[in-house]
Amino acid sequence: MENTERKIEMANTAHKEIPGNPSTATSSKQGLNDRSNQKSLRVLSEDDWQFWIHNGYIVIKNAVPVEQAKQTADFLWEFDEKDPNDKTTWYAPPRAEMQMKELTGTGMVEVYNHQYLWNNRQTQRVYDAFVDVWGTEELWVTIDRANLNFPLPPGVAKKGFIHWDYDPETRPQNVQGVLALADQDDENMGGFQCIPWLYRNYDSWKLTQPEDRDRFQPDISDLEDKIVKVKMNAGDLLIFNSTEPHGIRPNKSKDKVRIAQYISMMPAEEDNKALKEWRINSWKNRVAPEGYAFPGDPRNWEQTKYETAKLSSLGEKLLGLKPW
Repeated sequence: MENTERKIEMANTAHKEIPGNPSTATSSKQGLNDRSNQKSLRVLSEDDWQFWIHNGYIVIKNAVPVEQAKQTADFLWEFDEKDPNDKTTWYAPPRAEMQMKELTGTGMVEVYNHQYLWNNRQTQRVYDAFVDVWGTEELWVTIDRANLNFPLPPGVAKKGFIHWDYDPETRPQNVQGVLALADQDDENMGGFQCIPWLYRNYDSWKLTQPEDRDRFQPDISDLEDKIVKVKMNAGDLLIFNSTEPHGIRPNKSKDKVRIAQYISMMPAEEDNKALKEWRINSWKNRVAPEGYAFPGDPRNWEQTKYETAKLSSLGEKLLGLKPW
């Protein structure tokens, strides 16, 4: 047991100081799909592909059934001890202190391994979309959380912040993803925002910036008009390149709640035994990631109230429990 814990700690070391999710490596040894393998796309159309390459993000419509998305959303309300019909329950103080202060008040729900979250991760269309952007079938899924982004309380003003989870100077080969669990078709209700212009022009832009700039949070004072607010519907999956500057926009609606689950995939690293052990332990014992942006749930509800999620044959491979 002691040896396993030491390996798990080593697997997390690379993520102690950065926001990136520690359930996968910070960057893949394999590059993103450049179509050189001549394999047909499974989910993306050719127009989708061109949009993905040009803008650094793409929305996959109906990645999971709407009923499945709603089931997950209903669970999140229950898990977070909030009532969708009672606003007085929406603004309870956070249960755990967020080391990454910018995420304070953004509605992160500290649940990682519930059956409903795994159902979405092992949905075939979700997997096929990530096969398209990576160009390989041998993938691992991130073990990540969900989000209930409530309207800003009266008198509170937040602009939302744009950031990278990985230093773009390192040219990370990685993608991230967000599954909409409720409609996000109102720009005022919060949700994903990004700056494709900066994604495309990073190399020239950085020459105009001070050398001691924050590598994870760009100065966007001159880029406000280039921010894209992405609209989604329940069941839609957004995938974005990790070199895409992005963030959660503030929810300025009166009573609408942005509900989402974070899902991504990257090439499996089956020779990385420490990371594989961490992942299997996280799933089996419902353990949250340890990292700069992941405080976990101090109630330990996942361990005390829920069973280990049942995995499909695809899910077993996406976790690392079974080899590809």
